[in-house]
Amino acid sequence: MAKRVFDLVVASVLLALLAPLLLVIAAWVRVDSPGPALFRQQRVGRGGRAFRIHKFRTMVVDAPRRGPALTVGDDPRITRAGRWLRRRRLDELPQLIDVVRGDMSLVGPRPEVPRYVERVPPSLRDELLALRPGLTDPASLAGLDEDAQLARAADPEREYVDVLLPRKLALSLDYARRATLASDVAVLLRTLGALLGRGRR
Repeated sequence: MAKRVFDLVVASVLLALLAPLLLVIAAWVRVDSPGPALFRQQRVGRGGRAFRIHKFRTMVVDAPRRGPALTVGDDPRITRAGRWLRRRRLDELPQLIDVVRGDMSLVGPRPEVPRYVERVPPSLRDELLALRPGLTDPASLAGLDEDAQLARAADPEREYVDVLLPRKLALSLDYARRATLASDVAVLLRTLGALLGRGRR
């Protein structure tokens, strides 16, 4: 209960404070390329329930028809605004809406698309889906440069499924098994520091 109250209060305050920035980004996304400002995609949430995650759109609207589902490296489908937003992870900010709605938490395992959840061993999958997915967690911090790793792989899809996904799962579950409200705050502060560092590059 304390975690949910913390999520709701912090996410609501952040949405209010960041509203001008969110509006500017939304306008830029729409001006930069035709299409909506927000991108919605089905992810698997707590208890295996599907929900629609919100992000700022960073690719052309017909991206699924132009290439693979996994985005790697200097993908030509990424827009100019999208490249800037992805580098700084600002495309993730609309997920504060998902936190307020209760679909996500501020800290928790990152939600995956159904096809990747199906690759998780059943026993671990049940444990993973007992948790509310989050905006960030230690696995996210460990994989901030996973795009570069995928870009170097001969088969990015296999690299993600066989190497990155198990690693992220292990880190996420290890953290979740011993998480406290104080450790969540620490992860949020580490995330903020990492993002500020990326923004200065």
